[in-house]
This record gives sequence, C-alpha cells and structure tokens, in this order.
Amino acid sequence: MSMQKKIELHLHLEGAAPPAFIRGLAKERHRELRGMFDDQGRYSYGDFNDFLRVYEAATSVVEGPADYARLLSAVLNECGEQGAIYVELFVSPEFCGGGDLAAWQDHLGAMEEVAGEYALSGVESRAILTCIRHYGPDRAKKTAICAAETSGGWVAGLGLAGAEDIGEAKDFAWSFDCAREAGLGLTAHAGEWGGPQSIRDALDLGVSRIGHGIRAIEDPALVRDLAEKGITLEVCPGSNVALGVVPDWSSHPIARLADAGVRVTVSTDDPPFFRTTLSREYDMLADRFGWAEEEFRQMNLWAAEAAFCDNETRDRLKQELS
Repeated sequence: MSMQKKIELHLHLEGAAPPAFIRGLAKERHRELRGMFDDQGRYSYGDFNDFLRVYEAATSVVEGPADYARLLSAVLNECGEQGAIYVELFVSPEFCGGGDLAAWQDHLGAMEEVAGEYALSGVESRAILTCIRHYGPDRAKKTAICAAETSGGWVAGLGLAGAEDIGEAKDFAWSFDCAREAGLGLTAHAGEWGGPQSIRDALDLGVSRIGHGIRAIEDPALVRDLAEKGITLEVCPGSNVALGVVPDWSSHPIARLADAGVRVTVSTDDPPFFRTTLSREYDMLADRFGWAEEEFRQMNLWAAEAAFCDNETRDRLKQELS
C-alpha cells in the first residue's frame, strides 16, 4: 500500500518535525536537549505527560519565520516520500508570533513560499489555524482573527486542539463563527480522550470534521448521526495505540466505524513521536482488517471531499485518486 496516492487531513506541523531536524536546530542555537532521544536518535518519552514535555521541548527550538519555512519543507518532503498528494497541517499563530496578526503574516509569508514550491512538485498542502483549548477562549479569538484575515490561499480552516478535558467546546463559539463567516473549513479534536459527549459538543460548533472521534463507537446513536450527516473523522490509529487510547491495533474501532457508514480517513497526527508513517498506517490497516486498494481509494475520496480546499483542487485530487 506504500506507493498508493494518499490524502492526509490531520498532521500537526511541529509534531511532524523529524528528530534530526530538531537536533540540528538545537545545535545551531547551542541549546541542550536532554532526555528527549533514545540511543537511535528517536524521540523518547514515558507516559502522556512525558510525551507533552518532550513535544514542547522539541518545538521550543523552532523560532521565527525562517525556522518555520525550513520545518514545513522538511515535513512536506517526508509527506511526499510517503505518497501524499495533499496534506492539511495544524498550524498555530500562538507559536508563530504569539497570536499577533502582523507576526503571523510574516510566518505565513515564509511558509506559503515553501508550500507553493512543493505544490509544483506534486505535494499540495493547506493550513488549519489551530486554537489551543487549554489556553482559553480569549486567546483563541486572536487565532480566529489571524485565520479570518489571512484566509484564502494556503490558510483554509480553523481547528481546536489541546487538552480535551479543559473548558467547554461552546466557549469557542465566537472563534468558530468568525472563521465560518470568513469561509473557512471547521474541525475540532474530540472523542480521543473525551467520550461521545465531547464529539456532540464539537458538532455544536458547526464543524464538518472531527479530529480523532473514535470514541463515538461507544454510542450507537452518535455513530448513526455521524453517518447520516456525512461528518468525516480524521482518524489517527497509530497515535491512538501509541498513547494508549486503544490497547492495540486489532481493537481499534476504525473498521467498525467504516462498516457503520461513517466516513473515516487516516492520518498520522505526530508521526515521529509515535514512530509511524502514513505508509505504515496503511500497512497495519491492511494487515489487521484486510483493507485493500478499494477500501483505501474510498477512504481517500472521502478525504478529498472533506478537504478544506477550493473545488478546482478537490476535482484534481479526485481525478488523481480514481
């Protein structure tokens, strides 16, 4: 399955940073990164809190527009090697200028240049500007304004990520309304650590997609709702297994959700942290659930239909997949 053309809708830009890239930046900055890598140079952590510590330490060395342009280049290069023809990246103005619009525009300009170059080589991408839930709704408004003011082109959506157990989804309604008025696509992380109710709360924000969403399987009525409304789930199986959201690949609900008529797609979330790749996700799904070319093509067509891109790009992607 590794050479199949793929669409990825759920990839955190900083979380996709190759370990060697982060070590190289740290060396340039004369920054010491202790207790973050194993003897093979891979990210290393214990429990979920330790994962967050390592993640934040790694991303702290990426500073300013030039670094973000280099990071995007490294990430899109890896995506291309995995057969991705279209990728949507979670990017936060919080980390690209502290939520300040002018600073965000500087970062965006540098990244758009890189994105344009990769699009010419066959790896199209878009950015989903991401509100950080545990930073609170007031700071989210700054992200929404950055999204609305720079929408069109590379900036295509607004998302909500961060600690699912902090605050209520409805606290972010202003930000989502602002983004909707600007014509942006809407998605929110839910149903990973939070139960089915977290998914219902996210749907109330008017999203067309849910990041993760796998705990819908605990609520048959919710599964039916997702199927009937055509809500697309951005499922990240390897991430769910690595973090212990599900015990192992065989018990992952992605196949049961698909069988129930829910539109599922496959992404990697923070791939080097979870020691996965897009190709590995496909290989594991083929191995555990017997998925073959037909199932993967259908899944990628759903992803193309759910993508936050213009119709011309969508049509081109669907043509490439058929």
